[in-house]
Amino acid sequence: MNFEPYPFEKLNNLLENITPNKNYEPSALTIGEPQFETPDFIQKALCQNSSQLRKYPKTAGEENLRAAQRKFVRTRFGVELRDEQIIPTFGTREVLFNFPQFFLFDKKAPTIAFTNPFYQIYEGAAIASRAKTIYLNLTKENNFKPEIDEEKLSACHLVILNFPNNPTASSLSIEELGEWVKLALKHDFVLLNDECYSEIYTDKPVPSLLEASLYVGNKTFKNILVINSISKRSSAPGLRSGIIAGDENILKEYINYRTYIGCASPLPLQSAAAVAWSDEEHVGIAREIYKKNFEAARDILGVEIPEATFYIWLRVPNALEFTKKLYRDYNVKVLPGEYLARADENGFNPGKDFIRIALVEDTQKTKNALKRIKECLS
Repeated sequence: MNFEPYPFEKLNNLLENITPNKNYEPSALTIGEPQFETPDFIQKALCQNSSQLRKYPKTAGEENLRAAQRKFVRTRFGVELRDEQIIPTFGTREVLFNFPQFFLFDKKAPTIAFTNPFYQIYEGAAIASRAKTIYLNLTKENNFKPEIDEEKLSACHLVILNFPNNPTASSLSIEELGEWVKLALKHDFVLLNDECYSEIYTDKPVPSLLEASLYVGNKTFKNILVINSISKRSSAPGLRSGIIAGDENILKEYINYRTYIGCASPLPLQSAAAVAWSDEEHVGIAREIYKKNFEAARDILGVEIPEATFYIWLRVPNALEFTKKLYRDYNVKVLPGEYLARADENGFNPGKDFIRIALVEDTQKTKNALKRIKECLS
């Protein structure tokens, strides 16, 4: 298997011979990792349950965690899930890599489509599945929303959306998501939405694909799956707690597959994750910080505040050269957009001439870095 280097490895290679300006404090706005302390009550729950390390965890997860995750979906999205319609996972990266391999294993000429630019694990899963890839390009011209080409979609077995979107920060309405549900039913492909940024909204809560499925009358979630995580919402990526939820007929077989891959979450992590999934107050506090960061970006760079995520997808002249200049002269790291995308069949890379800025620091550090970016732009 021939995997592309990860974007951060490409960035390191791009910057390796550059000495940054030591007159500035280093600022890394590259990785989507919240730079805040995991809330104390979550850390306490982890410590208080450390004695559970003596036990093997179940692949299906403990009931306290499953109950907390079902409560989250019910409270946040108004969707009541049965136990068979949700599986706890070890974060979401492992799911995004192994679920396509599971699902596409016995498909003839397996074909997968996903948004472009993308989280690189989608590409890795396609390569590992020996699948043909169809890119759903996100561009300024289509408002960073995937265009529908039914002829291409009719050949797909699996379609992965990612809304709210990393890296473009675009969102889809419940009506727009509902149209994709209809397409999944019409052309009989499985539609999976990566919803890991659903809780980092700036004003109104953004919808889930599960809500959209009910909205268009698909009450059994046939062909519909979502994943979500506490990594962003709870500043706890190290807990590795996620979910996959939706079509129980698919999940029934997938849970059997998961017993073989050895990714059950340790019991102390499950206990800490259960209290994180159950609490909304700490998430609201984090949202306010990200909103203030976006307000700073609006005031300094003149960008619009998106509906969700903590990313700015900023167009710049010659993103690779800009990234090097920004690091050399201002000691700020950002990620070139072309590292997060691939050229399509026409040679067009929708990430070219963009940079991704992750607003994951406190507001004062964010302001300082944004002012340097503005100076570099001018």
